[in-house]
Amino acid sequence: MDLSKMFEAQRELDEHIEREHPRRTGEDRLAKKILALLVELGELVNEWRGFKFWSNDQEPRTRHLEPDIEHFDKTREARWIESNPLLEEYVDCLHFILSIGNEINMNEVYEDEEPKPLYCEDIIDQFIVVNDWVNSLYYRRHEDVNGEMYDLVFAYFLGLGEMLGFTWEEVEKAYFEKNAVNHERQESGY
Repeated sequence: MDLSKMFEAQRELDEHIEREHPRRTGEDRLAKKILALLVELGELVNEWRGFKFWSNDQEPRTRHLEPDIEHFDKTREARWIESNPLLEEYVDCLHFILSIGNEINMNEVYEDEEPKPLYCEDIIDQFIVVNDWVNSLYYRRHEDVNGEMYDLVFAYFLGLGEMLGFTWEEVEKAYFEKNAVNHERQESGY
């Protein structure tokens, strides 16, 4: 995984968003990014489904088919697009993690080496630990000048990705695909 390339792509997206949605005076955009990451983590665990003891359907949502409307509109022939909602939510989280890293200047830390994934005993613990470290990052966002909490968020998040069964090649590919979609959304007034 080429993190420096991903941090750069995220920086370009962040700048695009800043042009379309400038910061307001006194706005704590870092706090908003951290909250957005928590929301995306909730969406990720919801697609994972393994905590839903009340449901017979606890299988992760890794395959979704939807109609390719654009193709149908042009040809009147039905086609389907396959997606992986679990991977898509993981990549949404990654966008905010990279954006937070850019905001607190942690992007340069990873130029020479990548963070090493950290693991808990099971995936439920992993989700909770990532969430806890994100919360800690929020409360100490103005004190974490060395990025120690950010490092822990990133490392446990990487471990979570591996526990979910993602390869770094597919994460990187999905990241850049979603990054392009996010740029398109900014262009279309999202």
